[in-house]
Amino acid sequence: MRNNIPETPGLRPAPGLSLRLVKVAFPVFLAAMALAAGPAYAHGFGQKYSLPLPLWLYVTGAGAVVALSFLVIALFAQGNPTIKGYPTYNLLRLGIFRALSHRVVSAFLQALSVALLLLVMATGTFGNQDPLRNLAPTVVWVYWWVGLAYASALVGNLWALLNPWNALFSWADALYRRLNPGDKLSSDQPYPEKMGYWPAVVLFGLFAWVEIAYPRSAEPRSLATFAVIYTFITLAGMVVYGRRTWLKYGEAFSVVFGLLARFSPTEVRVTGASVCRSCAHKCDPEACVDCYDCWERAPKETRQLNLRPFGAGLLSGEIAVPSLLTLVLLTLATVAFDGFTSTPLWSDIVGALYPALRFMGGNAFSAMRTLGIVLVPLLFLGVYGVFSLLMAAAAGDSSRWRSYAHAFVFSLIPIALAYQLAHFLSFLLIQGQLLIPLASDPFGWGWDLMGSAGYLVNINVVGARFAWFAAVIAIVIGHIIAVYVAHAVAVRFVGGRRAALRSQYPMMALMVGYTMISLWIIAQPIVEVMPG
Repeated sequence: MRNNIPETPGLRPAPGLSLRLVKVAFPVFLAAMALAAGPAYAHGFGQKYSLPLPLWLYVTGAGAVVALSFLVIALFAQGNPTIKGYPTYNLLRLGIFRALSHRVVSAFLQALSVALLLLVMATGTFGNQDPLRNLAPTVVWVYWWVGLAYASALVGNLWALLNPWNALFSWADALYRRLNPGDKLSSDQPYPEKMGYWPAVVLFGLFAWVEIAYPRSAEPRSLATFAVIYTFITLAGMVVYGRRTWLKYGEAFSVVFGLLARFSPTEVRVTGASVCRSCAHKCDPEACVDCYDCWERAPKETRQLNLRPFGAGLLSGEIAVPSLLTLVLLTLATVAFDGFTSTPLWSDIVGALYPALRFMGGNAFSAMRTLGIVLVPLLFLGVYGVFSLLMAAAAGDSSRWRSYAHAFVFSLIPIALAYQLAHFLSFLLIQGQLLIPLASDPFGWGWDLMGSAGYLVNINVVGARFAWFAAVIAIVIGHIIAVYVAHAVAVRFVGGRRAALRSQYPMMALMVGYTMISLWIIAQPIVEVMPG
């Protein structure tokens, strides 16, 4: 993400449950807070600052906290938590949420989303091509990708409501039906089962390449062009396979934001089994959760907008198909690689490889990042496969290691979210301020529509002290929640408390290791160890 929006002068952006869970994780949360409680001298992302203790103490301490959480959860977490067994509260009982869920409000928000998409295309195509003076890069990289990812995990699946391509196709289909009674815009061809989520995997992989490796990823006109291309692909997929089917399997951000939203404290639920029996997605009539196909078709009295514990959506018991497993690991790997490109080790790798790629000129650096985007996800897939085999072997069932991999992959979502928070939070808080002047002058033509064009970004809103502590806490807590989710999956999937516990030893080792590696990566652009 560092290459998306150039640095403002003097500014260097930082790189990019159930109630039982609350009871078990709270003491470990206090331990994590204690781990981060020592003084560390912050910086404004233009210089290095020293930690009062060696970095390895922070890294190993964080790993120890995650390991301790495994012991606490193994000793005290009881029962078999599932998506049917956690407490919920229907927010539609409250008048304000009934009003907000009215179709007039949702239609307004969709219209606003479509207008913003068109504005990004217009400003990117016709506006000033300085990324700091054009609305498109800030909207795309700061608010749409980073902001909506946070909102999906910490609030709920807002993308399901705001998706402009969903709205555009719905409007076009309604108009087509009016002009051609008895017909519809989509041909609704049967979606090949073997395709699974692979279209979303490919599209998200291309998006990650643009984000990390494409040298003009901050250029407004390039972003506008990509927005037009993606719009065409998405609408074409809906025409061929149907709107709901393409949103579920092919529209990359509906799938990715939906995965992150499984961690969120809200859900949509349908209680009418008759609607679910005709659902093309084969949802569970007894626990129809976050199926927007059923939600759209269900009578008002059967709909619920529930408040639930964080992470409860990860306890569905779903067995991921290979394409969905790949997408989860791709999301985790690309964010980790984006952070890794800010480390001295990556600089050493670039220095070693550049002589062999000198003939490519300026494209050599993009080629090396492209190679990383290909190899790092493959490395993640390989490592996860090995640990899945170790889990199955520890449970005494080595032949089912693929089933273990598919069953446990959703426990990695809190880790992906934690790293996203640690990696991009400072970027959002500092670069996000650009929206204030750009709201007055979106094209960079010298306008001052709202009187805010002269606003200067406050780089002191967040420093390295905050960034480091936030990274430590987010990564540790994310891994603790992942440990709990993996434990819950093991109890249900493996069967037998002892076998389930044995199966989690390799997963604990994997999560402890990734905790330590994540903190090391995050620390490189922020801190340095005091000599002696």
